[in-house]
Amino acid sequence: MHNEFAVAGHWKGGFEEAGLQAWAEELRNRLRAPRVSLGLVFLTPAFFAHAAQVLEILRVHAHIPLLAGCSSASVIVGGRELEDAPGVAVGLFALPGAELKAFRFTQEQVEEAQGPAYWHAETGLGPARTNGWLVFAEPFHLDAERWLRGWNEAYAPRPVLGGLASGDPGDPVAQVYLNGEVFETGGVAVSVGGPVKLVSVISQGCTPIGNTWTITRVEGNLIHEIGNRPAYEVLLRTFNELPDSEKQKAQGNLFVGLVINEYLEEFQRGDFLVRNLLGADPRSGALAVGAFPRLGQTLQFQRRDAAAATEDMVALLSRAKAGLDGATIYGACLCSCNGRGHRLFGRPNHDAELVQQQLGPLGLAGFFCNGEIGPVGERNFLHGYTASLALFVKN
Repeated sequence: MHNEFAVAGHWKGGFEEAGLQAWAEELRNRLRAPRVSLGLVFLTPAFFAHAAQVLEILRVHAHIPLLAGCSSASVIVGGRELEDAPGVAVGLFALPGAELKAFRFTQEQVEEAQGPAYWHAETGLGPARTNGWLVFAEPFHLDAERWLRGWNEAYAPRPVLGGLASGDPGDPVAQVYLNGEVFETGGVAVSVGGPVKLVSVISQGCTPIGNTWTITRVEGNLIHEIGNRPAYEVLLRTFNELPDSEKQKAQGNLFVGLVINEYLEEFQRGDFLVRNLLGADPRSGALAVGAFPRLGQTLQFQRRDAAAATEDMVALLSRAKAGLDGATIYGACLCSCNGRGHRLFGRPNHDAELVQQQLGPLGLAGFFCNGEIGPVGERNFLHGYTASLALFVKN
């Protein structure tokens, strides 16, 4: 799948140097643009031992000046999600005039960082020099939540999109890639600046249910009162007011949506940060959630299942298309949760096909993540069960 600015391909064989060289050359020849600006690469664990060689083959034979990516149990190419299949996914992107700069960061830097000036100095980029970041990080040794808090301080509201690398299930080893180097710790961030911007579509797999409410008493991650009533009572009322057909879908699939930007005139999909509903206590009336809500924050309960996730993805892609107003999309990177794909939808290719139907044909490469990164409002968050789509768009 491609347009004139991007092409993506999948190598499904094992490591075979001559074959990979020919494949990389063929992929480059399919790109109609005169030069590659950026290459994205995603390798399954079968290639761990040969990762450095694969990177070098791609750089030389596909003429890639900047190559970044990570490992994954499954890769995404074009409109296909190749779940649990070994292989190499590569996207080649021509981004006219883009100012691209890549930077590797480590857990040591995350611990050392004190304020925005630290990251500005380390990257050599202030917020005015970037339109957004594409990030791939290793999840087992990096405190991604802490890193992202610091990155938000340094660069918000610039979007940060990407995901946490994965590998063999149950094996805490993953890789991140920058040019010809392979790292098993830390992360890689690619700044996109100049006349190219990053546009995000962050589908958290939920549909809102019931009304919006205001949190009126909260302590840590415990919501005691919503609208001056016990929080559990409001949850129960929301559930009981659902049609019978919806009640069955909602059982065991309820989440909390928290508005990030309270200054909006009305709240809609994409304005809520979705977090787990960890527990409910009928006696005290408290709800435990996987976040630290604020007093006065707007809340709406959410339902997550295959139908809700499809509805959410279609609506957000449609809104993104309308918002682009015909602007050129050069290509895309799709980072989808390991819990999506056939595990959630009962069939393969769900997210990738929807992207192509709504916005394609696009040169698209991506992977299945251990956690997805993307903005809600003007801040960036680590998500679960989410599809994080980064669009390279003419600015």
